[in-house]
Amino acid sequence: MTLLLEAAGVVRAVQVRRDGRRFRIAVDGREHLVDAVELEPGRWSLLLGPEGRSVEVRVRSDRAGGCTVFPGRGSLPVTIVDARREARRAAGVSRAGAAAASGDGRITAPMPGKVVRVLVAAGERVAARQALVVVEAMKMENELRSPRDGTVLEVLAREGASVEAGAPLLTIG
Repeated sequence: MTLLLEAAGVVRAVQVRRDGRRFRIAVDGREHLVDAVELEPGRWSLLLGPEGRSVEVRVRSDRAGGCTVFPGRGSLPVTIVDARREARRAAGVSRAGAAAASGDGRITAPMPGKVVRVLVAAGERVAARQALVVVEAMKMENELRSPRDGTVLEVLAREGASVEAGAPLLTIG
């Protein structure tokens, strides 16, 4: 199962797989081994990593589908994010599917992922809503489109490359 979770204002792609009594949890591609036992409803004992560091956390769900995690003295609100909505927001993609370029015309990666296809080249004229680049995130392909008519000034994306959220992919002038 793969989720987008927002905690402390940062959105992370989190993949959870059961491995016997343990869980393999990948956060933005970095895997952690966790042994989790629910002590009582909302209270968990976690053994983290190969060294088995013990942590106890409390989790309180809210009605909006999120929760607050209490990993000790503090608290951390966590929200499950709609992947398609977050991809549009992070990339500046409107409901029509056009990627919003920043003031300098940069098109950026909507979330951590892999560049699957670059559909344009530097110097090429593009029309509004034309597909520019395809980024795969959480096994979903996100086609980023031009926000306006223009010319591709620079292509920074390379097919097969991993990108972080907000990484510049190309520039439209």
